[in-house]
Amino acid sequence: MNAADQKILVIGGGMSGLTAALEAAEAGTQVILVEKEPYLGGRVAQLHRYFPKLCPPTCGLEINFRRIRENPNITFYTLAEVTQISGSAGNFDVTVTLKPRYVNDRCVACNACAEACPAERVNTFNYGLDKTKAAYLPYDMAFPFKYVIDPEACVGDCGQKCKEACAYEAIELDMQPQTLNFQVGAIVLSGGWELYDISQADNLGFGRVKNVITNMQMERLAASNGPTGGKILRPSDGAAPKKVAFVQCAGSRDENHLPYCSYICCMASLKQATYLLEQDPEAEAHIYYIDLRCPGRYEQFLWKVRDMAGVKLIRGKIAKVEQEVGSDNVVVTAENTLGEGKLTAAYDLVVLAVGMVPSTKNAPLPLPLSYTPEGFIIPELLPDGITAVGSMKSPLDVAKSVQEGTGAALKSLISLGGR
Repeated sequence: MNAADQKILVIGGGMSGLTAALEAAEAGTQVILVEKEPYLGGRVAQLHRYFPKLCPPTCGLEINFRRIRENPNITFYTLAEVTQISGSAGNFDVTVTLKPRYVNDRCVACNACAEACPAERVNTFNYGLDKTKAAYLPYDMAFPFKYVIDPEACVGDCGQKCKEACAYEAIELDMQPQTLNFQVGAIVLSGGWELYDISQADNLGFGRVKNVITNMQMERLAASNGPTGGKILRPSDGAAPKKVAFVQCAGSRDENHLPYCSYICCMASLKQATYLLEQDPEAEAHIYYIDLRCPGRYEQFLWKVRDMAGVKLIRGKIAKVEQEVGSDNVVVTAENTLGEGKLTAAYDLVVLAVGMVPSTKNAPLPLPLSYTPEGFIIPELLPDGITAVGSMKSPLDVAKSVQEGTGAALKSLISLGGR
């Protein structure tokens, strides 16, 4: 048995990937964890609250980050991309490319570089709702807790100003990409998901109509570390919305966009309606839906929200979302599918429950894998020694992704033990 037989590569540092890496490492196996973003935590880090306990992401992430710090069996890399994989179960050869962070391990996150930085970038963590400096901390509890410099935003002598401001000599503007090579015995694929580009659905108005946002932007507005400090305010004028429309199946269950159900959208919109009413008990949340899908115990949450004052469930298919003439309000037109005809109403804010797309749809892994037309991995056709988890296979919530991470760790350990 060689050293590679006892190593597992985990691709993706979201909740399923973190779980798989930690469970395998705590069983005594060496784990290499790679993540393309400059931080670990994935989409969960961007949520205000997540199911089933409706607690903030700090609950689960802080514990997992501590477990990583205390476990010598885990080696992790951020800003890392797997560019080549060859070999077979028990002896995979893996090539990983590391993008430069331009900030080294001497960083103490003092913020001096950001204060001196003259350039700005769109804040992708907040889904474009605000901006950061070109030298930035991804979010307030980012792991690793180090700043990063965006090379596309840092132009001219911008980086030099950051370097001069750093008292710890943590800025390295001459960092170069690195190539790392590993031999591992098993691989876990946990690359996560992206939001569907809902601007392709012309009738929903995203990107063209003021105050139409995605469900993930709503999460960031409600989060205390978000662009508004946790206050739900509409982007156009910073006003607190009194009447909000939540549009289900935005892109999902549509043969012209995503033909499948994205699983989490109904629950997410019900959850976000509670965000709105917590901040303003007199607000109104109108949820337009085709069907409300809240499997298992989540159905009780549906009943709870359905009965809240201010919540109205409307079974209707959205025909169009338009700007109200002479104001920043949004007009929604829907066809009531219970036979009540066409409905038209104006709202302060419209939240689109945008569907999930696997990261492999636009960036297939460097492996001979079989995919569905939508980009999901077909698990039955995976090569020996490789396991796919979470939204690599189908849309899932956080709880099921964690369960799959544990299962992937067990499968990988069994695979290693059989060689």
